[in-house]
Amino acid sequence: MKAKELDKKFDTDEDITKYLDMLKARRPAQEQKRVNVDFPIWMINSLDKEAKRLGIPRQSIIKVWIAERLENRSI
Repeated sequence: MKAKELDKKFDTDEDITKYLDMLKARRPAQEQKRVNVDFPIWMINSLDKEAKRLGIPRQSIIKVWIAERLENRSI
C-alpha cells in the first residue's frame, strides 16, 4: 500500500492497524533508557513517603517530578 492510500484511510477514520507492524512501532523521543542515580537516604525516605501517600511506585514519582521541572523550565 502506498503512503497516500494509508493517509487517506487514516484521514477518513478507517482502522489502519491491520496495515501496521506493531512489534516494530516506536514513539520518537519516547524510548526508555535506564540510568542510575544515587540519592541520599533522607531523600529516598522522603520519596518513599510521598510515593506511598499517592499510591504509586518511587520510580513514578521521580519521573513525574523531573518531567514537571523540565516542562516548567522550557516556558
